[in-house]
Formats: sequence, C-alpha cells, structure tokens
Amino acid sequence: MAQVLVIGDDLTGSNATGALYARQGLRAVTVSEPAHVPRYADRVDVLVVNTASRHRTPARAYAAVRAAAEAAGDAPLVVKRVDTTLRGNPGGELDAVADALAARAPAARIRTLAVPAFPDAGRTTVGGLHLVDGVPLTRTAVARDPFDPVRHSRVTAVLGAQSRRTMGELALDVVERGPDAVAAALRERPAEVMVCDATENGHLRTVARAAAQLAAEDRIRWLALDSGPFGAALAAELGLRPQGGPPARILAVVGSVTDRTRGQLARTEAAFGARWADLDPDRPDADRALAALRTAAGEGATVLGVRVAAPERQPGAADVPEPAADTAARILRCLAEVARRAVAELAPGGLYASGGDAAAAVTAALGADGFAIESEVLPLAVAGHLVGGPHDGLLFATKGGLIGGPDAARDCLEHLRAACTRRSRTPER
Repeated sequence: MAQVLVIGDDLTGSNATGALYARQGLRAVTVSEPAHVPRYADRVDVLVVNTASRHRTPARAYAAVRAAAEAAGDAPLVVKRVDTTLRGNPGGELDAVADALAARAPAARIRTLAVPAFPDAGRTTVGGLHLVDGVPLTRTAVARDPFDPVRHSRVTAVLGAQSRRTMGELALDVVERGPDAVAAALRERPAEVMVCDATENGHLRTVARAAAQLAAEDRIRWLALDSGPFGAALAAELGLRPQGGPPARILAVVGSVTDRTRGQLARTEAAFGARWADLDPDRPDADRALAALRTAAGEGATVLGVRVAAPERQPGAADVPEPAADTAARILRCLAEVARRAVAELAPGGLYASGGDAAAAVTAALGADGFAIESEVLPLAVAGHLVGGPHDGLLFATKGGLIGGPDAARDCLEHLRAACTRRSRTPER
C-alpha cells in the first residue's frame, strides 16, 4: 500500500508535488486515469492522482476527487494538493477527501491541517491571508483569472465558501514559538480545519512536527491540504519511509568555502535535513568529522557530509578568503581521509563532491581509476559513477564550488537520491 496518497487537480502541480516526495527517496508515480489508481496503489510509496478537476463544476469536482480517494485504499497519509493561489475547488475537494476518509473509518479522529504556503515559490500565509510575493491574492492576477477568479485573500474564506467543515486559524506568532506551542494550540481549538500561517520552510516543519506529536499522543489522523511542501514535511515527520527500506544514504564532501557554497548547503538542510560536520581549517581532524557523521547517521540523517568551516571574514572583505597553499593541502588530505573512511563505514549509495580539488582528492582516495559520466545535472555539474578500484560503480556527482544558483547543491543531491532509488528498485510494469 502506498504510504502517501496525494490528490491534485491539475497535472503540472501533481507532478511537481510528486517530485518533493521523490526528493525524500520515496518512489512517486502520478496517474490521471481512474482505472490506473488501484493498479499502482500497492506498487509505489507515493501515489499522486491528478483528477484534472480545477476547472470543473463543484459537483463534478467533488465526485471526481471522492472517487479517487475511495479507489486508492487507506494510505497512512492523505494529502489534498491545491493550487498555490487557491484557484479551483479547494473547499469542495477537501470535503470529498474528508468524507471518503470518514466513511472508511467512522471512529477515527480526522482533522485537516491547511498549510497552503510554498515559501520557495513566494507563496506565504500571514494572519490567515494568503500572499503571492507579499501581495494578497485579491490584488494579484488570480483575482481576474478567466476560469477561476479567486475572490478572497483569507484562506478560511476561500475554503469556507465551498466546505461544510468548521474553520480555525493558527497565527504566525504561535508557529514561531515551536512545535509544543503549535500542538497545544491545536489541542485547544476544536475546528475541523485549521489554517496555519507560514512564511518559511522552517514554519512548515514546525507545524509538521506538532502534527506528528498529536498523531502519536492523541491518535489524530491528519488530512493535509497544501500546495506541495507541507505534505512532504508531514510525511517525513510521521516517519513514512519507502516500502523497500529507508532512502539511500548520500555522503557529501565539500571543499569550497565561498559564501555561494554555504548558501547552497543551507538549502540542502531545508530540503533534506542534511547534516554537516565542519572541519576547522587550521586544525582539520578526520576523527572528529567521522564521529559527527556517525552521530548524524545514527540519528537517521540520509544526507550527511563534511565541509570546511568558514574562516573569519576580514573587515570590508566581499567574501571569505581562500586558505593558504599549505593549509589547503592539509584540508584536502583530511577531506579525502574522511571520504575514504566514511564510504567504507557508512556505505552510502551515492557520493557528492563540490570543488574540483576536493573531487579529485576524494576520487584518488577511493582508489578509483576515473569517473564514468552519465548526465549533466546543470552546467558544470555532472553525475555518473566511479570506475575501477574497490568502489567501482558507486554513484558520484561533482560540481564546481562557484557553480550554480542557490539550489545547485540541492539539485545534485536530489539527482543522486533519484539515481539510488532507480538502481535499488525497478518499477513493475
């Protein structure tokens, strides 16, 4: 049985949402034909069903969504994916999913968390109002959409115009106080649908952690209504894993110390929960770095790596300075040693190296003859596998330290995780 059922109302949004789960190592498949729903429900980790119902009448949209929910079986997490600007039939389709769940499990405590924010796409919710790049919905182009004009900026008003369920709001100041405060607020407020403010990815994880806590302690079954990232965060916090085991572990070795690189690595923390061991550039210690990696792996991190701690910036400097030649040599030797021992001990499914010198040092330390290039992830970032030596075939991706935008490292790691999933499990036909 699929771990997650996502019901979307258009194909592009459904596919983009499936990609967020695939980033966690879950195998996701999108289907659009009702007959295909039961065929794939037991074959994948995340079944995404596109009902193509955004522009349908409310009655037809409700019928299509309910039929999809009933055909898919009883997934541990059900997500109603909505448009990032709340176009279409979000309230009526929410009722369709909730009604199907209630009919299947009449005694279950089913509540909905509506978290439509998609911070990486400029969609945020503040004070119950949904914003696009900081502008309320009714002041954007979606208010003049020829098919589905959005007539309210308040999320509860959009949903309440179509839904029979009671609505409540959870303000940003509560979310910023952390998971315990959110859990307490959710317990105190009995509304069937709670709309939660969020302006950054950390807020999505906070609400997800609170929801997972209440699922365990109060046995609440959550239905998520979101535009993509909150459902993926909730799946992670609920501990949903691929049916064939946890996602493959990826080891990253980063030699670059530029601000651009550190910004890219920050994105990996938000996307994957990546854990980084920092090398002191003046006293690089392989044993200490390995101990940190072991701890991260023991705590369930599936993306973990070693990087060089940024040296102190000189007053007026535009960027952190590159290390002196002798210091750089010591750092590279240490990074290579960490990579050699970590690959042997932690058995990652893939290896990522950023910085040309670091990639060369790691390749040599692993005893490889070279690198078989299979694809270009982005300009000057390639993926493939090692050839020769004791780790022949190990999936590998490399990127220059100054290459790519803010999401470049994330994209390389995502590529590796998808390659690991394809290698370990071949989809049934």
